[in-house]
Amino acid sequence: MKGIVFPGSKKLEILNFPDPTPGSGEVILEIKASGMCGSDLKFYRAEGGASSLGLGDLDGPIIAGHEPCGIVAAVGDGVPANVAKEGMRVMQHHYRGCGSCEHCSTGWEQLCVDGVKEVFGATGHGAHAKYMKCPARTLVPLPDDLSFKAGAAISCGTGTAWGALQRLELTGDQTIVIFGQGPVGLSATLLASQMGARVIALDTGEERLQRAREFGADVLINPATTENVVQAIRDLTHGRGAHASLDCSSAPAARSQAVQCVRTWGRACFVGEGDIVTLNVSNDLLRRQVTLIGSWTFSKVGQAKCAEYVSDKGISLDAIFTHEWKLDQAKEAYELFDLQHTGKGVIDPS
Repeated sequence: MKGIVFPGSKKLEILNFPDPTPGSGEVILEIKASGMCGSDLKFYRAEGGASSLGLGDLDGPIIAGHEPCGIVAAVGDGVPANVAKEGMRVMQHHYRGCGSCEHCSTGWEQLCVDGVKEVFGATGHGAHAKYMKCPARTLVPLPDDLSFKAGAAISCGTGTAWGALQRLELTGDQTIVIFGQGPVGLSATLLASQMGARVIALDTGEERLQRAREFGADVLINPATTENVVQAIRDLTHGRGAHASLDCSSAPAARSQAVQCVRTWGRACFVGEGDIVTLNVSNDLLRRQVTLIGSWTFSKVGQAKCAEYVSDKGISLDAIFTHEWKLDQAKEAYELFDLQHTGKGVIDPS
């Protein structure tokens, strides 16, 4: 089979790999949709690829893609039928830990006490290929009424937004400010609006702001044309600030503003990876009783709950995708995605 590999420095290769076979406790997925996530750009851009980002040493080229969705094509020994069977429609929680520690046993394998063993699509073969091998325990059922594309979105970008909103304990009578309207931020805007919250969406790209409006944002702010972002948010919230904020941009200035724009007893959450933020701890946090939360993706249980919520509410997640690509179009796909002007892309490796 062919698979997409990121050697680093914005290079991409399509290489030949043997079709995988399942070992004990493993399954083979036939991938029907493999989402393109902002995190993929870190591996795509980094000199040396994923290994240069402190995720562990790689044993040869690694197939990219960590938003897998498809059907179970083969089942290894020792996998109970209620966990996986051929033809089952599934998503995949894209981490492998020890499987038995206090975190792994509650669905947080990325927080494994012994360290995460594999991040699929980064240090273990991912979903930018026709087939993918993974532990059966990492599978998450896909509701029948959700498309494979929707399942791919939930497998990282939309699931990450869901996890952050749950950590923020957002309610329908609150105002949330969402910095960055890429795939994760746009998902957060969509979900928060569905929860009944008032959403203030920020991005420096007008196209992304207009999509945020279409996905339920009540107010749009472009930081590039706004003199004082924090004051603008306070003016929109009776001088108090928002109840909650979520930074999906990773931009240092946005992160500072995300903390400063919330009211006393407010909550701010960071989901964007990397970079450094500078805060006045006393004025920005302590003396206003502000809670700052770091949220790294979601648990396997959270992924399932997100899918159930999307299904129960009849939310059309397919609309979050602006581009669909075949595997042999990967170079063009990632060159466009790297500009970060468009919405979310998905690869069909069939």
